[in-house]
Amino acid sequence: MDRVSNENTPDSRIRRNPVGSHVPVAGGLASVGLAYARDIGAETVQVFVANPRGWATPPGSPQQDEAFRAACAAEGIPAYVHAPYLINFGSHTEATAEKSVESLRHSLRRGREIGALGVVVHTGSATGGRDREVALRQVRERMLPLLDELTHDDDPFLLLESTAGQGASLCSRTWDFGPYFEALDAHPKLGVCLDTCHIFAAGHDLAGPAGMKQTLDLLVDTVGEGRLKLVHANDSKDVVAAHKDRHENIGSGHIGADPFHELMLHPATEGVPLVIETPGGKEGHAADVARLKELRDT
Repeated sequence: MDRVSNENTPDSRIRRNPVGSHVPVAGGLASVGLAYARDIGAETVQVFVANPRGWATPPGSPQQDEAFRAACAAEGIPAYVHAPYLINFGSHTEATAEKSVESLRHSLRRGREIGALGVVVHTGSATGGRDREVALRQVRERMLPLLDELTHDDDPFLLLESTAGQGASLCSRTWDFGPYFEALDAHPKLGVCLDTCHIFAAGHDLAGPAGMKQTLDLLVDTVGEGRLKLVHANDSKDVVAAHKDRHENIGSGHIGADPFHELMLHPATEGVPLVIETPGGKEGHAADVARLKELRDT
């Protein structure tokens, strides 16, 4: 069951697209992460529950978990988890594939414990010169059982995030989500996290005439309505199709500000939160959150 309603609430300007940020949580999920969120005016948050560049699976703090979950529920803050970057279900290395299973299972479990609506995972690449079909079969073998374990009412969605198209990426353009969804039987707990910088870097010209609308239309045509659950709203330091994952502040990159306004007018994004992962620290994040709110409310 989808726990994020796409219907407008009385405060529809906010609830149509809650705007927020990835927040630091070192020192306390609730005490640090939510304090940061409040300081920058975030209406939604994304967190790490493990070292993003490691394989450790820490248990977390029950006290902080409960405080975080309660505060998000009380304040109406949708929360999301970003799984570690090392995860790659297309890897030709057995150890990496096995650790990917353990790491993603941990992120999904921790997501449920903190009340997260979704867990974002990168779609990975076919390493070792293997064919995409072979890699996608491994994705199915390793990832589908994890989706089938999501049987609790409060389990998060698993949200696939495409890459900027570097190397042997399994999913970078909108239509690449098709084979990935097919490999996972279009599982009901499967969704998409669209990163605007990644999709732009992969070759979708969001800055061109109606570029954002066309890209979102293609995504819906590929995965179906209701599968887009989260947007990583990031501008790009590099030009379209550069295949470089370098985020820029909203309106300061090659995407520009207007496409983000266009994004928030598209039917596919109604009720979908926007999370920034932009440079500049707290000051830059506060400015980007404010800019996106301004674009939303215009």
